[in-house]
Amino acid sequence: MSPDRVTELLKSVIDPNTGKDLVSMRAVRNVKVDGAHVSLDVELGYPAASQVDALRAAVIGALQAGGAANVSANVFSRIVAHAVQRGLKVLPNVKNIVAVSSGKGGVGKSTVAANLALALAAEGARVGMLDADIYGPSQPMMLGLAGKPETVDGRLLEPMIGHGIQAISIGLLIDADQPMVWRGPMVTQALQQLLMQTHWQDLDYLVVDMPPGTGDIQLTLSQQVPVTGAVVVTTPQDIALIDAKKGFKMFEKVGVPILGLVENMAIHVCSNCGHAEHIFGAGGAAKMSAEYGVPLLGSLPLDIRIREQADSGRPTVVAAPDSDVALAYKAIARKVAIAIADKAKDMSLKMPTIKVSNT
Repeated sequence: MSPDRVTELLKSVIDPNTGKDLVSMRAVRNVKVDGAHVSLDVELGYPAASQVDALRAAVIGALQAGGAANVSANVFSRIVAHAVQRGLKVLPNVKNIVAVSSGKGGVGKSTVAANLALALAAEGARVGMLDADIYGPSQPMMLGLAGKPETVDGRLLEPMIGHGIQAISIGLLIDADQPMVWRGPMVTQALQQLLMQTHWQDLDYLVVDMPPGTGDIQLTLSQQVPVTGAVVVTTPQDIALIDAKKGFKMFEKVGVPILGLVENMAIHVCSNCGHAEHIFGAGGAAKMSAEYGVPLLGSLPLDIRIREQADSGRPTVVAAPDSDVALAYKAIARKVAIAIADKAKDMSLKMPTIKVSNT
C-alpha cells in the first residue's frame, strides 16, 4: 500500500463533528507505510476526548478495508491561538478567549458559561473562567469556590481551581452580600486587572462570563479584551431575542466574530407526566440564526436539575456527565471549539519586532 492510497482511503473517513473528511481537514500527519503496516497521526484542532476512540476506530476500519493488515493510528488534539480584534494582541498564557454574552439578564447566561467551560475541560482542554459580571458574580457559587485567591509574588493573583478549571471573580475578593456600587470606568478597570493580573497557566480557552446587556461597560470590554469569538445566549422568547440582536450588533461594531447562538430554556418536560411544552415560545433562535447567518450551536431545556446542580456548586457537566443535558453542553462546546479552529491563526508571536532608530 502506498501513502497516496492511504490518503485516498482516508477521504472516506468523515469527522462527525465537522462534517468534513480528514484529508480536506488537513488532519492527517506522518503517514508511514511498511509493507502491509500503516502508521499515522490524526491531529484535531479542537478538544474531543470523548470522540477519539470512535474516530480512531473509523480510521483503522477504513485502512483495513482497503488492504492494510496492521494500522497504528494516533488521534490527538492540538489547540493553537487564533486571531483577535485588530489592534489587540493575544495574551501570553491564554490562547483563545471566548466571551459568553446576552442582551439581557435572566436567560441563564452564567449557567451556560459555567457548563461550557466545564465541557471544554471534559473534552481535554485547559480552561479558565473569568467572571466579568461585576454586579452579580455567580461563578464562585457555581464552581464551588470559597476563600480568597492567593498571590505568590505580590503582583499576580493565583486563579482558584473549581472542578479542574482555573477561575477568578470579583466575588472571590469581596463579601458575598457586599453590593458593587461602582460606576462604569471603575468596573472596566477592575475587569482589566482581573484579566491581566491573574496568573493564568497555559490556557487553551478562557471563558468570559460577560455582564448582561449592551451598554458602555460591555462595549468597552469588547474593545479592550482580545476576544477570539463570542457566544450569545438567549431564550426563544421574543423579548429576549430583541436584546440578543443588540448583542450581535455590538460585537459586529468592535470586530468580534460571533461563534454562534445558544438557545436556553427551549423546552420544558414535566417530570411527573412527561408532557413537553415550549414555555417561552419555539423556533425563535432558529429564525434569528437564519436571519443573521450565524450557527445555532444548540438548544437546552428548562430543567429543574440544571438549576439545582448549579446552585449546589456542581454544574450539570460535573454532576451528571453522562446525562442528555451534559452531552448537549459538550456538543455545544465542541462546536464552539471547531468554530474557533476554523478562524485564522494568530501570527503575532511569529512576526519579528521592528525597531526604528536614528543613526
